[in-house]
Amino acid sequence: MSKTKLTPMLEQYLRIKEDYPDALLFFRMGDFYELFFEDAETAARVLQITLTSRNPNAETKVPMAGVPHHATEEYLRQLLEQGYKVAICDQVEDPRQAKGLVKREVTRVLTPGTVVEDSTLSAKTSNYLAAVCWHGGSKTGAAAWIDFSTGQWTGVQSKHQVQLWQWLIKIQPQEVLMPEGTELPEQAQVLRDKIQFCPYNGYFEPGRARERLLQAQDVASLTPLDLEDKPALVQACGALLAYLHTTQRCEDLSHLGQFQPIQPNRFLQLDEVTERNLELFQRLDGGKGPGTLWHALDRTLTPMGGRLLQQRLRQPWRDLRTITAHQGVVALLVDDDGLRQSLRERLDAVYDLERLTTRIFLGRCTPKDFIALRNSLKALPALQSLLEEDRQWPELLGQEKRAWDNLDDVRELLERSLVDAPPLVITEGGLFRHGFDPELDELLDLSEDGEGRLQELLHKEQQASSLPKLKLGYNRVFGYYFELSKAHKGPVPDHFIRRQTLVNAERYITEELKTIEDKVFSAAEKRKGLEYNLFQNLREQVAAHRERVMAVAGILARLDYWQGLAHAARQWEWSQPELHSGLDLRIIGGRHPAVEATQGRTDYIPNDVRIEGDDRVLLITGPNMAGKSTVLRQTAIICILAQIGSFVPAREGWIGLCDRIFTRVGASDNLAQGQSTFMVEMTETARILRQASRNSLVILDEIGRGTSTFDGLALAWAVVEDLVQRGHGGVRTLFATHYHELTDLEGQLPGVRNYNIAVKEWRGDIVFLRRLVPGPADRSYGIEVSQLAGVPQGVVKRAKAILAQLEEKSRGLRHTPEKGSHRQQSLLPGLFDPPEKPQPEPTAPQDQGPHPLEEALQELDLNGMTPLDALNLLSRWKHEWTPPHDSQDTPGTSSS
Repeated sequence: MSKTKLTPMLEQYLRIKEDYPDALLFFRMGDFYELFFEDAETAARVLQITLTSRNPNAETKVPMAGVPHHATEEYLRQLLEQGYKVAICDQVEDPRQAKGLVKREVTRVLTPGTVVEDSTLSAKTSNYLAAVCWHGGSKTGAAAWIDFSTGQWTGVQSKHQVQLWQWLIKIQPQEVLMPEGTELPEQAQVLRDKIQFCPYNGYFEPGRARERLLQAQDVASLTPLDLEDKPALVQACGALLAYLHTTQRCEDLSHLGQFQPIQPNRFLQLDEVTERNLELFQRLDGGKGPGTLWHALDRTLTPMGGRLLQQRLRQPWRDLRTITAHQGVVALLVDDDGLRQSLRERLDAVYDLERLTTRIFLGRCTPKDFIALRNSLKALPALQSLLEEDRQWPELLGQEKRAWDNLDDVRELLERSLVDAPPLVITEGGLFRHGFDPELDELLDLSEDGEGRLQELLHKEQQASSLPKLKLGYNRVFGYYFELSKAHKGPVPDHFIRRQTLVNAERYITEELKTIEDKVFSAAEKRKGLEYNLFQNLREQVAAHRERVMAVAGILARLDYWQGLAHAARQWEWSQPELHSGLDLRIIGGRHPAVEATQGRTDYIPNDVRIEGDDRVLLITGPNMAGKSTVLRQTAIICILAQIGSFVPAREGWIGLCDRIFTRVGASDNLAQGQSTFMVEMTETARILRQASRNSLVILDEIGRGTSTFDGLALAWAVVEDLVQRGHGGVRTLFATHYHELTDLEGQLPGVRNYNIAVKEWRGDIVFLRRLVPGPADRSYGIEVSQLAGVPQGVVKRAKAILAQLEEKSRGLRHTPEKGSHRQQSLLPGLFDPPEKPQPEPTAPQDQGPHPLEEALQELDLNGMTPLDALNLLSRWKHEWTPPHDSQDTPGTSSS
């Protein structure tokens, strides 16, 4: 670059770029946004556009790439989806009036967490920007998050850092702000690519954060926001506001709704592990759609209703009165097919009012946004007429009826102002109806009259000069002109002034033609300017009603939420559960909604689950593929559905409210953090045992399978004992296992009951009955399942032979060993016991120094070890230093 003399324009570009080093700078030049240098190379690679050069003949070329300004949305969407920031640099003065270089400024910085355009957003998914801070000294921190496209924000303060990251992992923000110098905890690694470190003083400083929050919420104190005693949460909110001021280039953030901190004790808590294991929004393989609860449940018709349903699934209620109130509305709509269908037809015409009004308020709207708003408001009177029907309405619907606002004045303004099909851009005119503005009408008449006068002039010249083939034309260089073909051999009128000679024609102008042209052009330019100003005024008028529009959007979201639940219940034939504040849980004929939606109702076998009286832990055994995990998951999902006010996939439900639902299912590792499958399993189990209460529901599937048989059995046994004994009567638990030894706990531990998934043997094969029945399973049928999976017959046959020998050896071990014998009989056929070594003659005891294990412990560097290193080391020591087990103490072989 030192060898290239930069033009003033490129120097201007670099000056602006210095202030936005982490963003791609879209630099407006005429009809294009151009990028230069490294930004151009990045954009060309990511967007697959042509990389050119600004000065191709110079010794050092300046890379350049560009996109048309009218087609930027799709390009911006691609960049934002891949995590890039984009600074939009516009011309802020009219090039025709500029003296020298046109003035340019960055008018907005687009980031993944602050976009508001529909093309970049998922309609039924919130788009969050989050901020988190943690004070190690006071052991207190907070996380706050905002959907800038709707103005809704919330947050939580906690004394447990892990809980803050659990919330963030659940909501999956597009950006996470953290103070510079903060050390990322282990839990934050999954969001590492989304994290941005910001200066503490500019974003998180308590005093400035408080000022920004008070100003944005237009309050004199933090008390109305319930933040007076939550200083860390105030800091997180202040960081969000600082980031919005910086990126959105505006001081007015009054479109934000009132901040409402989350009160965890009001909701059923579902951590990110439970949400993932139950496949609420995406399958365990990361895919979405079929196989998820969302795919089976979502029957909402508006983006607002879909986002509300998603929020409710993440935060079900715990208050019995609230749940039953919502359940009552759903029940009405389930019973009344006509009302529900009418409601669906009217809601289907409603667009995303929350995001529409946000774009209008921020001045980022297009004419099509106003048309969408107008069409949505047209649906309100018909919706109101449904609520005005003479019937016994539930109280919640009565509240919505009393708060209803048809927004007639806003709708009437939009109907008389804009044409039905306005152009995409607002600078070329053609937006407003005739009769909306008197001054505009005059300009429209003049423009239309000018066109007519031009045609009259053409006709006059044709008649007066006997030029029937005289044509009227126009181009952007010469304006209007008369054209005569070279085939014309007669004289040309004296008042015709030659303007251009072509191969086949001559072009002329006249004084009268230029006079009419000046009037037409003047009227057209004035019309464009006036329509642009009228559009801005219309935007301000509609933006002034944002609070009313948002209130109506909230009502429509709730109506859509209720009808969506009712429609799903009707479609899948769900029933209304009865909820209570006790601990009993009885589900009759329960089904898994996602599985049933995928494979069909006729192929699904319902199951009963009863956790009643003193029975708190159900031990469920049975072979793989029989359906244990499905029964476990469907029980948890039914409880979640019940606590959002929905009907449930069961013939009957008697459900005691849960404060938390925990799940530990499947096998996965986290190698990036040095965590084996077993370490992940134990970490999740530890969380459950530390946090579960007597009102929780715990789902455990195959605890202890990631380690050796005896270790795993011992851990599973101890976990069951702990769950039975805690909370003055035990925690409600469904515990699926292949350790048949655990079934002996029934009768030994109060509250433990055995169940199994029934199978039937038929001519050497097994048939899965998929029914949960009382009692333990007699065996695991692992070899039979492997045969169904397609394992070669030779392997299956050999496995059966080995199993028979192992079982025979196991029976022999329980009867033949001599008391006190230290020989360990081999359990694997084909391996012989090693010959006995001759015993050395006893000698006098001698001092042989420290044991090698003691020396190894002294040399151990604990600070430099990972959990995985520790596990591997313990395993090696166990094999090296543990003496052989006495055969008479060897437990029965597990069926795992």
